[in-house]
Amino acid sequence: MVWMANQQLGGRGKKSRIWGAAFLCWLFLMLITPKIPLSPHNPLFADMRNFLGVPNTLNVISNFPFLIVGVLGFVLSLGGSFFNISLRGEVWGWVLFYAGIASMAFGSAYYHLKPDESRVMWDTLPMMIAYSSLFSSFIIERLGERIGLSCLLSLLIVAVISIIYARTFSDLRLCITFQSIPCIAIPIMTFLFPPKYSHSRYWLWAAGACIVAKVEALADMKIYRANRYIISGHSLEHLCSAIAPVLLTVMLMHRSIRFQRLGDLKGRP
Repeated sequence: MVWMANQQLGGRGKKSRIWGAAFLCWLFLMLITPKIPLSPHNPLFADMRNFLGVPNTLNVISNFPFLIVGVLGFVLSLGGSFFNISLRGEVWGWVLFYAGIASMAFGSAYYHLKPDESRVMWDTLPMMIAYSSLFSSFIIERLGERIGLSCLLSLLIVAVISIIYARTFSDLRLCITFQSIPCIAIPIMTFLFPPKYSHSRYWLWAAGACIVAKVEALADMKIYRANRYIISGHSLEHLCSAIAPVLLTVMLMHRSIRFQRLGDLKGRP
């Protein structure tokens, strides 16, 4: 009994150190990086062509895959027959994730129709809800239902605070840092904590797709010029970002339970 208690305390101490280190890294980045203001110059994209009366056409319609995969995943998560979801807490995480993905299609399309400071939050908020829910689902799988659900609530609160901070202080650093956390933390935690389910490599592939999408966004004009002005890096970012939920959907359809945690048995539906 004493040995088990020490093991549990040791595990909790390790988790606390990880979260503490993550917070210190975030604080350090906020101190050393310059402010990224909201300004009319930020939303100037490489491809601003107009087809059939739709402004920024390709940047708008390239959001359509988010709607398809978001609605499909949302329905399948609620149904529970196609996805291997063993805990009620996981259902909340995945339902909110797919709802956020579907909302991104509308929010991002609305923003790209007329990119400006007043619309950018409609593009950012659904994305941050999706990232929060996805990361909490990953934590539930790796660390347990209780800590995953507490992280879900905390991450959603931080997402809202990040939006308020960006609007109040005209600074996007908190939002950008928040969006980057899952891309960095998921690969690291994949090797630190054992997976409860099989097919865990899909987490790495999804994180990789998100990283590639960020690179495409940064190289917006360079990519647009390289392919002779057919499609911009920003439009490719949308398409590549949509690959991540597709990969995770395939994972949910094919995975199986490798082991059952004692703490999770009470949470089974």
